[in-house]
Amino acid sequence: MVTASLTGILRTIFILILVYYAVKFLLRLFAPVLMQQVVKKAEQNFYNQQQFNQQQNNNQQQASRNENKKPKESKKVGEYIDFEEID
Repeated sequence: MVTASLTGILRTIFILILVYYAVKFLLRLFAPVLMQQVVKKAEQNFYNQQQFNQQQNNNQQQASRNENKKPKESKKVGEYIDFEEID
């Protein structure tokens, strides 16, 4: 059976602390760049969505204009009869 030595435990703890601070330092360096990329991507998605919605609205407006240009059919109910009063 292998037992852990005090130097091995201290060395492992030192490596873990060193890795923790290295990751923390690198995140502070690269986090602003990563956040800028995320914001740019979200902005681009928003812009694309707005363009798509605007195109749909334009298509709907054109369709409604085309419907308005069609002559409306007048309903023919029957002949017009003029009644006179008899005293």
